Order: sequence, then structure tokens, then C-alpha cells
Amino acid sequence: MKIAVCVKQIPDPATPYSLDPATHFVVRPHDQVLDDTDRYGIEVGLQMAAAAGDDATVTVFSMGPSGSMQGIRQALSMGADGAVVVDDPALRGAEALLTARILAAAIARHGFDVVVTGTESTDGYSGVVPQQIAELLGVPALTFARKVEKTADGVRIERQTATGYDVVEAALPVVLSVTAGSVEPRYPSFKGIMAAKSKPVETLTASDLGVEVATAQAIQGVEPVPARQAGEVIEDDGEAHLRIIALLEQRKVV
Repeated sequence: MKIAVCVKQIPDPATPYSLDPATHFVVRPHDQVLDDTDRYGIEVGLQMAAAAGDDATVTVFSMGPSGSMQGIRQALSMGADGAVVVDDPALRGAEALLTARILAAAIARHGFDVVVTGTESTDGYSGVVPQQIAELLGVPALTFARKVEKTADGVRIERQTATGYDVVEAALPVVLSVTAGSVEPRYPSFKGIMAAKSKPVETLTASDLGVEVATAQAIQGVEPVPARQAGEVIEDDGEAHLRIIALLEQRKVV
């Protein structure tokens, strides 16, 4: 079984960042970390590979500046067998659909039975890339999985909803997006950290994948968030509830 896991390297959220004054894009440092939400997808992939047997492989796929590969090495040290990184300056400013096209092309080139992703990246929050990848690959999308089970010929999930969960299943091949908390991600062992240094990492460009880069996002401007204004203090003289009701009606809450 070939298991592909989509991951993303992002600037460390705990450190300050800056914006390029010309494009308003975040200046991505040389050292980036693995998006924390991707650890759940990696863990699901590793558990599926363990259940499938010795010939199962887990390969991580990522699009973006490779930098020092710190985030990719984090994924490999957890137990993934290898990585494919698409690093191309032409992809700067890529929107969700172009990102999905790149990842889908890289995964199709490698071959897959299952694609595992997070629900969304913490520096983008579009939340549509997993579904777009499934559409481009022509396979079912089982999204927002809070629990994943392997069946005889496919996968069954509990799909998180606003009121509980739905049970959804599909035959392989399939794309899964898993929620944070779906599993408990493992910590890299010292052995895993050392082994990650020798695992294969393939670096590609958009042209290597035959993907034409014709669109990109443009940020017109960035402005500071307005300072919060002082609220109105209402002293209750026995009629304060009338003022509160009036304010709620003014804002069309009631």
C-alpha cells in the first residue's frame, strides 16, 4: 500500500515574522517548522501502514520553499519513509487550487492508494485543498475524519459534524482529511531523528510535474487592525434592560 501524506512547512508561530514590503507576503525564513496540524495526518498514515503490512510505505508531499528542510525532517523522524518537495519560485502566491494541482500532480506521479491530509493549514486556513486534490485525482474525499478504520477493501471514517458525526466509507483509492485530535501523534525517537537524515527527499518544480503556473494571489494592501474602542458603561437604575434591548435591536440581534 502506498500512503501519501500532505504536509506543509510554515514559519515558527512562536517567533516574530515580517512582510515583504513589495508583495505583502510573509517572508519565509530558512528554518521552518512542520505545521502542527499535519502531525495528525502523519500519525494516521503511519498507523494505516503498520496495519497494512511490511510492504506499505508512507511518503510526505509538500509544496513551498524547502529552506533547511527542518519541517520535512520532523515528518521523516516520526517514521515516514521519504518525501517529495515541490520548491519553485514561480509558485509564490499560489492560491488553493494551484496548490491542489501541484500536490495532486506530484502524488499521481508517485502513485498512491490513500492520501491523508489535515483539514487546513494554520497559515492559510482555506480548508478546500483536500477536496480539490480528491477531485483532481478522481477519487472520493472522506473529510473531517475524527476516527479512521481500515475495512476489507477501503476506509471507514467518523466524519465530524456540527451535531455529532456521520459514518462514511469508500473503497480505495481515497483522500482523507483528518481533524486535530483524531489520533495522538507520536514523538520522534532519537533513532527516528538519526534515520531521517538518510531518508530520500526528492525536490521538484512545477515544470517537472507538467503544471502550468498561470495564476497567483495578489495582496493589494495590509493595514493594522483598528484599536478596540471603549464600550458603553450602563448604570442600572432599574431601567438598564431597556437600553440593552435597544442596543441589541440596533444591531439586529433581536
